[in-house]
Amino acid sequence: MRVTKFEHAALRLDAGGQTLLIDPGSFTAPLNDLADVVGVVITHEHPDHWTTEHLDRILRAAPGVPIFATAGVARAAEGYEITTVAPGDAVEAGDFRLRFFGGAHEVIHSSLPTIENVGVLVNDEFYYPGDSYAVPADVTVATLAAPLGAPWLKIGEAMDYVLAVAPRRAFGTHDMTLSVIGKNMHRQRLQWATEQGGGEFFVLEPGESLDL
Repeated sequence: MRVTKFEHAALRLDAGGQTLLIDPGSFTAPLNDLADVVGVVITHEHPDHWTTEHLDRILRAAPGVPIFATAGVARAAEGYEITTVAPGDAVEAGDFRLRFFGGAHEVIHSSLPTIENVGVLVNDEFYYPGDSYAVPADVTVATLAAPLGAPWLKIGEAMDYVLAVAPRRAFGTHDMTLSVIGKNMHRQRLQWATEQGGGEFFVLEPGESLDL
């Protein structure tokens, strides 16, 4: 299985000629080579994680592809066929096995409503938490896509999250809110946290991939 990072939170996983897309949102450039997409995961309803433009582009290339998302996304994406998922659910998209964890988006501020968020574990190997620090229970995470920057993110908390998950491999995502200097600084902090558990941290720029 191969994971490719795109701008901000968008991720592409390829295995056996099939593709799974996660969180193609408003900070992500249009995606190409979509004919082999067998599933789309949207972790929550914020527009930096999904847009109608991305969904329309995907559905034109792969008509009828299932979209797995929270109930909040289903309400926001009226007119699209959404399969709602929640923590504890397990589904399949082509040959991809998906398990969902978490439940809540990290708090941005007390003045803003709390919304649903799911983390997704793919093929018991790759984990992406969405906008949360949800640690998947009773799971050894081989590869973690760890958030680097967000209105809700404090780098010390992100470091503690990586320490808690203790992945064998990690790379940073959710990073378009950071300057180049800030991005590199946060990567260094998450590299340290990954290495404390004996793991290896990778720097991926948009369009770059990691074989899992």
